[in-house]
Amino acid sequence: MRRLRYGVAMSLDGFIAGPNGEHDWIVPDPAIDFASIWAQFDTVLMGRRTYEMARERRASFAASSQRWIVASTTMQPKLNPDVEILIDSVNETVANLKAMTGKDIWLMGGGILFRSLLDAGLVDGMDVMVMPVLLGSGVPILPKGRRCSLHLEECKTLKSGILMLNYSVVPDTTGA
Repeated sequence: MRRLRYGVAMSLDGFIAGPNGEHDWIVPDPAIDFASIWAQFDTVLMGRRTYEMARERRASFAASSQRWIVASTTMQPKLNPDVEILIDSVNETVANLKAMTGKDIWLMGGGILFRSLLDAGLVDGMDVMVMPVLLGSGVPILPKGRRCSLHLEECKTLKSGILMLNYSVVPDTTGA
């Protein structure tokens, strides 16, 4: 079974975007091998706002031939032929994607979609790049919701001060 992994950059104080949605605080580091990261996935899932940021850079991504799926109730498929638009049944669709054969699925960016899929028990792991920056305010990594336990699988410190953390999600056995 494929895993759904949430990949995100976060400030040390827990924000994934600045107060105005800005991402200029993300520290570049040549030690990050984005080609090997992209090679782990054949499907990218994201919300509309993350897609709007990522689409301009899609051509520069190492594996731009991946299947891109955008969860959005406002995007029109005719105006966005380069991606699949997921309007409803998000949880069911993600569960079906996970059941297919293939590489892992990258849940990219935004916290709202992440929260809903996490609460549905569909997220298997988190790949967090913690930037050595304190923003003070902004978009939190996770909107309010249920508690979730994680297990640290790997931790790597880069010379730039970035912490690369890989967690697996501990399944909820309480039935909550």
